[in-house]
Amino acid sequence: MKISERSKIPPFYALEVLREANALESRGVKVIHLETGEPGSRLPNIIAKAANDALKNKKLGYTESLGLPELRMRIANHYLKYYGIKIPYQRIVITTGSSAGLLLSIIAAFNVGDKIAICEPGYPAYRNMVKSLGVEIVTIPTNIENGFQLNVSLLEKLDTKINGLIVASPANPTGSMLENKEVRNIANWCTDNEVQIISDEIYHGITYDNKANSFLEFNPNTIVTNGFSKYFAMTGWRIGWLVLPDELTITIEKLLQNLYISAPTISQYAALKAFDCSNELEQNILTYKINRDILYNSLKNSGFGKICNPNGAFYLYAHLGQLSKSSEDFCKKMLEEAHVAATPGIDFDKSKGCEYVRFSYAGETKNIKIASLAINKWIQSKK
Repeated sequence: MKISERSKIPPFYALEVLREANALESRGVKVIHLETGEPGSRLPNIIAKAANDALKNKKLGYTESLGLPELRMRIANHYLKYYGIKIPYQRIVITTGSSAGLLLSIIAAFNVGDKIAICEPGYPAYRNMVKSLGVEIVTIPTNIENGFQLNVSLLEKLDTKINGLIVASPANPTGSMLENKEVRNIANWCTDNEVQIISDEIYHGITYDNKANSFLEFNPNTIVTNGFSKYFAMTGWRIGWLVLPDELTITIEKLLQNLYISAPTISQYAALKAFDCSNELEQNILTYKINRDILYNSLKNSGFGKICNPNGAFYLYAHLGQLSKSSEDFCKKMLEEAHVAATPGIDFDKSKGCEYVRFSYAGETKNIKIASLAINKWIQSKK
């Protein structure tokens, strides 16, 4: 059978590791999961109750493709309260997770053969989605000295004209954030050079010192992808949103009608109550910060090299130092022998990812402590 060239993309290694970890657990082995970016906290009770009420009292058929108007209005109100940005709800679209929003954005805003710049290290789905849609990838290497983040100087060094830029702050896999002035500078550079920004803001809300700035504050034509998976701890509900320029709304609506029909209806009703859970959700941030510090100190004491100390999200991107020259081999052995699952850096950076491992500290603190001890004991046993 013929397989299309555009579908020949690398796997998402975090999910490959998850599969292997699950297989190990099926044989009775207890595995500590630090490989996937999934909050370990329970779904807030208010959200669960809203879903239960919808099951009992709502006809859970299709919604209009753009999503429930009342949910879009709640999100618009969130932008006004959190960022001070007034956005008409008509520019907000509900999607089947933020991943669907990213896919729709690339299809709607770019032609086959256009060029989109992404940073390395970066979320692998950016690279794989762009490639599968026939759009050319322009990679921008970053380094730990600048927090693995983008700046205008790197954009000015590009040797080719780009049509688009995908940027994330806080970022996956590093957890690093752009400063407010850098968000403004990048936004202005993209305006001056007619570059369409797609800003992945899925980790907004999960910050430890300063809140993240939306690119919408400086460039109203930014396409923003966001959702309820990370801060709101609704990963399996597959519910996200887009904030779009006016010109793209009708185009995205037509794509939604044909590709997805609508986002899951019960998830939309549940998400209506997500913005009423701030006290409970802010407790999660305190837990993540405790987890970050525990794991960071433990990895440093275990012999890892430089670690990007994150200001947001819930990841540590750690250099292997003298521990190994292959992140894939290191993660495989750590899973098999220490029973701790983490993601090799090759998922996020094809050139230097062999030197790094991404650890997620979004789980329970007790599991972070167990994993930290297990990793340290395993590494010491190899010396």
